[in-house]
Amino acid sequence: MSFVVRGVVRAPGDKSISHRALILAALAEGETRVRDILESADVQSTASALRALGVDVPELSPDFVVRGKGTGSLVSPSVALDCGNSGTTTRLLAGVLAGLDGRSARFEGDASLSRRPMKRVAEPLAAMGAQIRFEGEGGHDGLPMRVYGTRLHAIDYVNSRASAQIKSALLLAGLVSGTELRVSEPRASRDHTERMLMARGVTLEVAALNSSDNTAIAIHLAPDQTLATADALVPADPSSATFFAALAALADEGEILLEGVCLNPTRAGAFNILRRMGAEISLVDEHVAGGETIASIAVRPGRLVGCSIGGAEIPSCIDELPVLACVAARAEGETTISDAAELRVKESDRIQAVVANLQALGVEAQELPDGMRIAGSHKPLSGRVVTHGDHRLAMAFGVLGAVPGNSIVIDEPDCVTVSYPGFWRDLAAVTGSSTVQGLSSAAETNGAGAVAARRGAGSSAEVRPLIIAIDGPAASGKSSTAQWVARDLGVRHVDSGAFYRAITLLALELPMAPDDWSPEAVLGNSSRVTWRLTHGSVMPLVDGHEADAALRDQPVTREVSRVALMQPVRSWVNEMVRSAGSAVDVVVDGRDIGTTVFPDAQLKIFLTADPWERARRRLVQRLGRRPSDAEIALGTEELVARDARDATQSGPARDAITIDTTTLAQEEQVARIIALARAARERMGS
Repeated sequence: MSFVVRGVVRAPGDKSISHRALILAALAEGETRVRDILESADVQSTASALRALGVDVPELSPDFVVRGKGTGSLVSPSVALDCGNSGTTTRLLAGVLAGLDGRSARFEGDASLSRRPMKRVAEPLAAMGAQIRFEGEGGHDGLPMRVYGTRLHAIDYVNSRASAQIKSALLLAGLVSGTELRVSEPRASRDHTERMLMARGVTLEVAALNSSDNTAIAIHLAPDQTLATADALVPADPSSATFFAALAALADEGEILLEGVCLNPTRAGAFNILRRMGAEISLVDEHVAGGETIASIAVRPGRLVGCSIGGAEIPSCIDELPVLACVAARAEGETTISDAAELRVKESDRIQAVVANLQALGVEAQELPDGMRIAGSHKPLSGRVVTHGDHRLAMAFGVLGAVPGNSIVIDEPDCVTVSYPGFWRDLAAVTGSSTVQGLSSAAETNGAGAVAARRGAGSSAEVRPLIIAIDGPAASGKSSTAQWVARDLGVRHVDSGAFYRAITLLALELPMAPDDWSPEAVLGNSSRVTWRLTHGSVMPLVDGHEADAALRDQPVTREVSRVALMQPVRSWVNEMVRSAGSAVDVVVDGRDIGTTVFPDAQLKIFLTADPWERARRRLVQRLGRRPSDAEIALGTEELVARDARDATQSGPARDAITIDTTTLAQEEQVARIIALARAARERMGS
């Protein structure tokens, strides 16, 4: 049986960059716009901890703003900082707290995180002058841990291992306290913190040191530097994308395109290793944004052979080693992984766990002190995988379990939500299967669908995407409600208005006044507007690039209603929205959505509210304060007049469910729509 994979995957936002985007936004003074962040459990832990420290961090979504007030506004939290399973949250925020003179916090975590060593970050911070106390049983150097911030002093710290988290904790401590710092590593670890700091105006000197392999580096942070604001667009996580690159490598036919992946040199090691093992890998649309190299990656199967993995390349693929080990189990010959002792202090002892699970499935594997040895074969594999709650293990063996002939059961499939909530659905989609062998039904439907997949030959019939159409009069809260519903359901949000804005932006280039625009002239630029799938939305592109800021500018806002009244333009926008809705599960908002654009949508919602309440909500959003009755009255008149105009164009679909939100909090209306959506999914499944 030929194993065919085909599809386009947008992996979730990079976890390392997501953590740092939130922390740096919190430390700067001013507003930072964050887009395509990873909405996983780990990143939620960082967001929650920052809120406890007094930072205005809204609920995570595909597009939001953090309002930082500088380090002077940070406070000692009234409760312990719950870091969940996130070592990054713990170590990086320990650095921040260490530099906050007079403030302190207790760090707690789940059972897995509490077992992980924190002495390695506590010692260098204590050398700078911070006071750190472990509050668990005697001799335990994990959580709970209390950090007391003090006036830190300069330090020249030589780290015996390459660790991005330790390096980042020290840099953040030095930045927050205004202290000079020099930190050295035997090999270059991930440098997202350095790149993001420099993009925000911080001066860092990075120098190579004399060493046998010329990979040791030293970083110098000058004292008394200020952190500026800079908007953050989070690229796709290369660690998450690697699972689908591995899947494509294991296939017999097909191709998987991984969209918008961060290719930071300190993160791209796994792709280089897969290429070395025989996979065909090529880059598409390679470019630099925010200091990071980003590209889409096309991966095709090849004849896989074993190889040696070790030395300087280990830091660039440390989190991907479990899935590379699973690929090695199907490669010809032997694969050896060495110099990777760091794997023993991850969410689990990944060396012991990977080897034990491979052996349980029938693979010849041997545990080494700092790695493992794996003999590849093509015999069928079967058995139960014990993940120890480790998301990387669940996904790695999930990929191996997707290979026809293998029968692998994952004990805790839901643990993937830590980094990739939509993993199981994406895996099922690119393999052209409605189920992934050995996985529970809960895992199969968990999380976001991030794939526009073409089904492989001989696969099951294509599953029709779920479409939720949300309509309603002006200022009824369609867009904000749709975004919230999409986020909680783990599907894409389509803002039809963004397409009107995109074509309006291009119309502003026409050599004529807006009063003279014709539908033909406006649509003359329509070929320049496309769309792509991001982690949480369908994003319109202008000339192949995102232009969201320009779409919201005043010139576009002033003219977009003129363009939206042109019937040919409306028809074009409807087709663009339909094309997005035919690819993946979506929540779509806008006028005519349930009547004209998606008359066969499985769920149609029509939001309405008393005109006075709608006017009040709009004014609160626009003014940022409580409006007067006179202001609301004027706004109500404007809305009633607009309702009368719009009533000639559209109303609720006959089979739409009307929800009057006049007395409902947004949480309540969202909860109702989600319940209806889940019922619709059950009908589709049956």
